[in-house]
Amino acid sequence: MLVSVLLVAVGWHSARSGVGGLGWGLLATVFASGIPIAYILGGVRRGRLTDHHVRIREQRRIPLLVGITSAAGGLVLLAALGAPRPVLALVAAGVVGLVVAVSVSHWWKMSIHTAVAAGALVVLASTLGAGLLAGSPLLVLVGWSRVRLGDHTVGQVLAGAALGALVAVTVYTPLR
Repeated sequence: MLVSVLLVAVGWHSARSGVGGLGWGLLATVFASGIPIAYILGGVRRGRLTDHHVRIREQRRIPLLVGITSAAGGLVLLAALGAPRPVLALVAAGVVGLVVAVSVSHWWKMSIHTAVAAGALVVLASTLGAGLLAGSPLLVLVGWSRVRLGDHTVGQVLAGAALGALVAVTVYTPLR
Protein backbone atom coordinates (compact mmCIF):
# COMPACT_ATOMS: atom_id res chain seq x y z
CA MET A 1 0.00 0.00 0.00
CA LEU A 2 2.78 2.42 0.91
CA VAL A 3 4.53 1.78 -2.41
CA SER A 4 1.31 2.56 -4.29
CA VAL A 5 0.73 5.81 -2.43
CA LEU A 6 4.37 6.80 -2.90
CA LEU A 7 4.28 6.12 -6.66
CA VAL A 8 1.10 8.16 -7.06
CA ALA A 9 2.52 11.03 -4.98
CA VAL A 10 5.80 11.10 -6.91
CA GLY A 11 3.94 10.80 -10.22
CA TRP A 12 1.58 13.63 -9.28
CA HIS A 13 4.45 15.85 -8.16
CA SER A 14 6.56 15.09 -11.25
CA ALA A 15 4.07 16.40 -13.81
CA ARG A 16 3.36 20.08 -14.22
CA SER A 17 -0.39 19.65 -14.38
CA GLY A 18 -0.48 16.91 -11.77
CA VAL A 19 -3.22 15.01 -13.56
CA GLY A 20 -0.87 13.50 -16.16
CA GLY A 21 1.52 12.56 -13.39
CA LEU A 22 -1.29 10.78 -11.60
CA GLY A 23 -1.65 8.48 -14.62
CA TRP A 24 2.09 7.69 -14.59
CA GLY A 25 1.95 6.94 -10.88
CA LEU A 26 -1.05 4.67 -11.32
CA LEU A 27 0.54 2.81 -14.25
CA ALA A 28 3.73 2.30 -12.25
CA THR A 29 1.61 1.04 -9.33
CA VAL A 30 0.16 -1.74 -11.49
CA PHE A 31 3.65 -3.18 -12.05
CA ALA A 32 5.31 -2.33 -8.74
CA SER A 33 2.40 -3.30 -6.46
CA GLY A 34 -0.66 -4.63 -8.28
CA ILE A 35 0.79 -7.62 -10.10
CA PRO A 36 3.02 -8.74 -7.19
CA ILE A 37 0.21 -8.53 -4.60
CA ALA A 38 -2.16 -10.35 -6.97
CA TYR A 39 0.41 -13.15 -7.24
CA ILE A 40 0.79 -13.31 -3.46
CA LEU A 41 -2.96 -13.33 -2.81
CA GLY A 42 -3.37 -16.07 -5.43
CA GLY A 43 -0.65 -18.06 -3.67
CA VAL A 44 -2.45 -17.66 -0.35
CA ARG A 45 -5.76 -18.79 -1.89
CA ARG A 46 -4.09 -21.84 -3.42
CA GLY A 47 -2.32 -22.70 -0.15
CA ARG A 48 1.21 -22.18 -1.53
CA LEU A 49 1.80 -19.18 0.75
CA THR A 50 0.77 -18.94 4.39
CA ASP A 51 -0.37 -15.31 4.36
CA HIS A 52 -0.11 -12.04 2.43
CA HIS A 53 2.90 -10.95 4.51
CA VAL A 54 4.78 -14.11 3.41
CA ARG A 55 6.04 -14.55 6.96
CA ILE A 56 7.86 -17.81 6.24
CA ARG A 57 11.26 -16.84 4.86
CA GLU A 58 11.49 -19.92 2.64
CA GLN A 59 8.29 -18.87 0.84
CA ARG A 60 9.58 -15.39 -0.01
CA ARG A 61 11.90 -16.14 -2.93
CA ILE A 62 9.32 -16.68 -5.71
CA PRO A 63 7.01 -13.78 -4.74
CA LEU A 64 10.05 -11.48 -4.57
CA LEU A 65 11.22 -12.71 -7.99
CA VAL A 66 7.72 -12.06 -9.37
CA GLY A 67 7.94 -8.56 -7.89
CA ILE A 68 11.34 -7.95 -9.50
CA THR A 69 10.15 -9.21 -12.88
CA SER A 70 6.95 -7.19 -12.76
CA ALA A 71 8.66 -3.97 -11.63
CA ALA A 72 11.48 -4.37 -14.17
CA GLY A 73 8.96 -4.98 -16.95
CA GLY A 74 7.01 -1.96 -15.81
CA LEU A 75 10.19 0.11 -15.76
CA VAL A 76 10.93 -0.82 -19.39
CA LEU A 77 7.36 0.02 -20.43
CA LEU A 78 7.32 3.31 -18.51
CA ALA A 79 10.64 4.34 -20.06
CA ALA A 80 9.41 3.44 -23.55
CA LEU A 81 6.25 5.50 -23.01
CA GLY A 82 8.19 8.52 -21.73
CA ALA A 83 7.28 8.51 -18.04
CA PRO A 84 8.74 11.33 -15.91
CA ARG A 85 12.23 10.73 -14.51
CA PRO A 86 11.15 10.70 -10.84
CA VAL A 87 8.68 7.87 -11.54
CA LEU A 88 11.35 5.91 -13.43
CA ALA A 89 13.85 6.57 -10.64
CA LEU A 90 11.41 5.32 -8.00
CA VAL A 91 10.61 2.12 -9.87
CA ALA A 92 14.34 1.57 -10.51
CA ALA A 93 15.01 1.99 -6.78
CA GLY A 94 12.27 -0.55 -6.09
CA VAL A 95 13.88 -3.07 -8.43
CA VAL A 96 17.29 -2.60 -6.80
CA GLY A 97 15.76 -2.92 -3.33
CA LEU A 98 13.97 -6.12 -4.33
CA VAL A 99 17.14 -7.63 -5.81
CA VAL A 100 18.95 -7.01 -2.51
CA ALA A 101 15.97 -8.31 -0.51
CA VAL A 102 15.88 -11.52 -2.58
CA SER A 103 19.59 -12.00 -2.01
CA VAL A 104 19.38 -11.42 1.74
CA SER A 105 16.09 -13.30 2.25
CA HIS A 106 17.72 -16.50 1.09
CA TRP A 107 19.72 -16.53 4.36
CA TRP A 108 18.04 -14.04 6.68
CA LYS A 109 14.55 -12.55 7.13
CA MET A 110 15.35 -8.84 6.88
CA SER A 111 12.33 -6.57 7.33
CA ILE A 112 11.07 -5.47 3.93
CA HIS A 113 8.37 -3.43 5.69
CA THR A 114 10.95 -1.19 7.33
CA ALA A 115 13.02 -1.08 4.13
CA VAL A 116 10.02 0.29 2.23
CA ALA A 117 9.11 2.70 5.03
CA ALA A 118 12.65 4.09 5.30
CA GLY A 119 13.00 4.34 1.53
CA ALA A 120 9.65 6.11 1.30
CA LEU A 121 10.70 8.61 3.94
CA VAL A 122 13.92 9.43 2.04
CA VAL A 123 12.09 9.65 -1.30
CA LEU A 124 9.43 11.97 0.10
CA ALA A 125 12.02 14.20 1.78
CA SER A 126 14.08 14.28 -1.42
CA THR A 127 11.04 15.04 -3.59
CA LEU A 128 8.87 17.26 -1.41
CA GLY A 129 11.36 18.73 1.05
CA ALA A 130 13.46 17.84 4.06
CA GLY A 131 10.62 18.89 6.37
CA LEU A 132 9.07 15.50 5.73
CA LEU A 133 11.87 13.94 7.77
CA ALA A 134 9.67 14.96 10.69
CA GLY A 135 7.82 11.74 9.82
CA SER A 136 10.76 9.70 11.13
CA PRO A 137 8.84 8.63 14.26
CA LEU A 138 6.47 6.75 11.94
CA LEU A 139 9.44 4.69 10.74
CA VAL A 140 10.23 3.86 14.36
CA LEU A 141 6.61 2.74 14.84
CA VAL A 142 6.78 0.47 11.78
CA GLY A 143 9.96 -1.13 13.14
CA TRP A 144 8.52 -1.47 16.62
CA SER A 145 5.38 -3.14 15.24
CA ARG A 146 7.41 -5.69 13.26
CA VAL A 147 9.33 -6.66 16.42
CA ARG A 148 6.22 -6.57 18.64
CA LEU A 149 4.35 -8.87 16.26
CA GLY A 150 7.25 -11.31 16.49
CA ASP A 151 7.90 -11.15 12.75
CA HIS A 152 11.43 -9.73 13.04
CA THR A 153 14.27 -9.12 15.42
CA VAL A 154 15.56 -5.61 16.13
CA GLY A 155 18.56 -6.39 13.90
CA GLN A 156 16.32 -7.42 11.00
CA VAL A 157 14.32 -4.21 11.38
CA LEU A 158 17.43 -2.03 11.54
CA ALA A 159 18.96 -3.79 8.52
CA GLY A 160 15.75 -3.27 6.54
CA ALA A 161 15.61 0.41 7.43
CA ALA A 162 19.27 0.88 6.50
CA LEU A 163 18.77 -0.89 3.18
CA GLY A 164 15.68 1.14 2.28
CA ALA A 165 17.34 4.46 3.09
CA LEU A 166 20.56 3.49 1.31
CA VAL A 167 18.77 2.42 -1.88
CA ALA A 168 16.71 5.60 -1.89
CA VAL A 169 19.78 7.78 -1.46
CA THR A 170 21.98 5.92 -3.96
CA VAL A 171 19.43 5.05 -6.65
CA TYR A 172 16.38 7.35 -6.47
CA THR A 173 18.06 10.62 -5.58
CA PRO A 174 20.66 10.70 -8.39
CA LEU A 175 18.26 9.35 -11.05
CA ARG A 176 15.34 11.64 -10.38
